[in-house]
Parts: sequence; structure tokens; C-alpha cells
Amino acid sequence: MISKQSKMDRPKLACEIGADRVIAARAAKNATSVDIYSSRRLATGAISASLASPNVLQGEALRQAITGALGTVAANSKDLIAIVPDASVRVLLLEFDSLPDERKDAEAIIRFRVKKSLPFDVEHAALSYARNGGNGNVKIIAALAPGAVMKEYEAAFRDCGYAPGVVIPSTLATLGMVTADRPTMVVKVDVNTTSVAIVDKESLILLRMLDHPGRPEVSAQELAEQIHPSMVFFEDTYSSRIEQVLVTGLADVSRLGAALQSEIGVRVSELNGSGVSAAESLGETLPQSMLTGVAGALLT
Repeated sequence: MISKQSKMDRPKLACEIGADRVIAARAAKNATSVDIYSSRRLATGAISASLASPNVLQGEALRQAITGALGTVAANSKDLIAIVPDASVRVLLLEFDSLPDERKDAEAIIRFRVKKSLPFDVEHAALSYARNGGNGNVKIIAALAPGAVMKEYEAAFRDCGYAPGVVIPSTLATLGMVTADRPTMVVKVDVNTTSVAIVDKESLILLRMLDHPGRPEVSAQELAEQIHPSMVFFEDTYSSRIEQVLVTGLADVSRLGAALQSEIGVRVSELNGSGVSAAESLGETLPQSMLTGVAGALLT
């Protein structure tokens, strides 16, 4: 679920499944920008993202959305990066004194470490991990999801004729768009969840997900209350302050910036980037902030 492929090796297609839409995009040949994108709306209730199966409640509706979005951008490509909702995956930041280089051995240690802390069968879960920078101890970003849940999403793509070679949760994909040489908070607001990540010196320090089911219109005041504990945690733990907040997501976040900045007293801006600014829409035009998942997956 965590890709460590080079830009030139990874698929040139990415497709994100959200609670109310599917977004597909294709990278330019040089893999430095998004060339084109397309989206299709999903009926309310088609997806119910969680750590329990089923997640896909209306399979035909999802397949039609995937086919419609990818069919306009894929050309002859079939391999893709699949981006799934944050609520379907548990991402943990772990630290070890040491970890074997052999992936099979490392995975066994990670599964044992998290076995009692996750509400699903870890032994049969999908697992991917990556080293998370830092010196001294081994720091790991581990993404785990129930095997049955991952099979649902993968099957939806395969039924449409595509091969999901990489599967990644939404916020981890989005972080591919973030360059953080100073303490930075990334807030991703979707229809049912808000995910909060803190990145500093290119390392992920914190990742939390908060539920607000069926209420995409989160106010700046409510968002400030949601992210405040994470800001306090970072300040108390690292004796440093968040210097910027980047807001993004599959919900409309354009109205949140100024109001949120007033609430928290930290510079707030929408997360976008040069990699998506020139992307051509084949259909509905979306704000750049809605493209950060597919762009981050393609351009990391």
C-alpha cells in the first residue's frame, strides 16, 4: 500500500475512490506533472469506508464510475495506482531498535507488534511499510487493512479491466504533494472524515483520522477544534510550533482558509502545486485541492 517506486517505474494512472466521487488522472510522460484528469460522481451510500467489510455497497455504481473516469484518461494503459479512503486503512507510526532487511521477516515483526492494537485479523491483513527517515532507531510507516476490504476495492478495478499494482490510502497519497522543511500540518477534509498529518523535515510525525459522517460542510471553528489537540501534542512533544497548515480534500475547502487561519493563528493555505496547475479536465472541472490524492500518488 506504500509505494517506493521511482517516478519513471510507477504506473502513469491513478484513481481515487471517495465517498461521493471517483477521480482518475494520468501523469505526463516525464512524470513531473498531471496531464489530464476526469471524475464521476457516486450515489450516496455506494461506499461505506471502514475497517469492516463490506465497504462497497453498490458495486455496479462503483464500477460504472471507475469505468467512466478511467476510460477518458487511460488511453491504452491498464496498470494503475488505486487510492482508497483513509477509513479503510489503519496507518501506524512505529519505532524499533532494529528491523531485519528481509521483508518477510520484517513484516512478521510488524504484525506481532500491532496484533493487539488493531480491531481486525492482523495475520491476514494487507500490510505495507516504509522507513520514515530519522536517525538512530528504525522508524516505520505501516499501513494495514483487512484483507477482505482490500479485495473489495481491488476487485472493483479488476472487474473494469484495470490492474491495481499499488494501493494506497488517501492521505498518504496526498503527502506526496507536500514538501515540508518546517513543521507543517496537512488537513484533508472529505465527506465523512478529516485526516490530520504533521510533517517536518520530510518525515511524517503524526497521522490521525476523525469522523464526521455525512457532514462535508465542516465549519472553520469545528475544524480548529479537531486539529487543536494535534497541534498541542506536537508543541509539547517536540518543543516546536506548527508553522503552516495546508488544507485539502475531496470536500470543498476553498472557503475554509481565511476563517481557519483566524481561529488558530497559523498561516493556512490550500494544498495544490505546480504539478496539477496545468492539468486538463475531461469533464467537470475540480479545484486543485481535490486532485492532491491522485497527483501525490503519481508525482511523489
